[in-house]
Amino acid sequence: MKVIAVATQKGGVGKTSTTVNLAAGLALAGARVLIVDLDPQAQAGTAVGVNLVGEEQLARSLGWVLQGRLQGMKMPLSTVWFDRSELLREWESAGSLHLLACEESTMTAAQDLIHKKGFQATPILRRMLLELESDFDFVVIDTPPAVSSLSATALAAADYVVTVAVPEYPALKGAATTRGTVDFVPDRTGGECNPQYLGAVLNRSNPPSKWKTQEVNVRNGMLTNDLHPFKTDIRLDNRISDSFAFGIPAVIRFANHAPGKMYSELMGQIVERMQLPVEKWQLPELIEGEDSGE
Repeated sequence: MKVIAVATQKGGVGKTSTTVNLAAGLALAGARVLIVDLDPQAQAGTAVGVNLVGEEQLARSLGWVLQGRLQGMKMPLSTVWFDRSELLREWESAGSLHLLACEESTMTAAQDLIHKKGFQATPILRRMLLELESDFDFVVIDTPPAVSSLSATALAAADYVVTVAVPEYPALKGAATTRGTVDFVPDRTGGECNPQYLGAVLNRSNPPSKWKTQEVNVRNGMLTNDLHPFKTDIRLDNRISDSFAFGIPAVIRFANHAPGKMYSELMGQIVERMQLPVEKWQLPELIEGEDSGE
């Protein structure tokens, strides 16, 4: 089982859409996949058609489970996850897609408890996920877009970390901050957790004919700041954000169109990097010159 955290210190860059489409793409390819929604905003759940409403469903919040585990209670994850494999029913060779959902109040309370208990509580999610090694091939974690005990917990749970940026200067800084944070995880967890940084996804990008100075500089900055950008970026496409309203990831709704093809290519590059040393990763080229039309 491989655990991937999709993380960034800048909100609004498409972290959740990257998470759910990567997870759904892996499931379409035949893998058994679990999405973990660790962001109190709970958008990953919405993206696959799950919203926790009412007392009965709130009892299935990952926030409740984290609180219970931190207080010594044995709460099996298999009793709270949601099976969303029905989204894959049109593909005979698809795997499975499950979700550990969250809700704002319970996840915020879990965050406070992790912070109160200190660094020794940071590996809690990793320990929980290791119990699922025989159940899933991949776990993909959606993380909060801020420095917090929850984001630290997400990074500690991961084997690999992917960060996300858009063609704007603040997003480049947020991705670089995340890149640096990954390196400190072993020290913060006493060596128990040691995620590998895999690279940065450029999201909501433009075709080359529409590049302005800022986008050129961000693309080059991703290389010069050692963010190891993937060769495939995700172009701006309203079908990706519109898919949230249907609770079906764009990689599934538009599998044979641009969104599906882009995420499938990105997924392949992510999996390839897991298997190769850093020096063999394929990167985009630096772009010469700037567009003065901005």
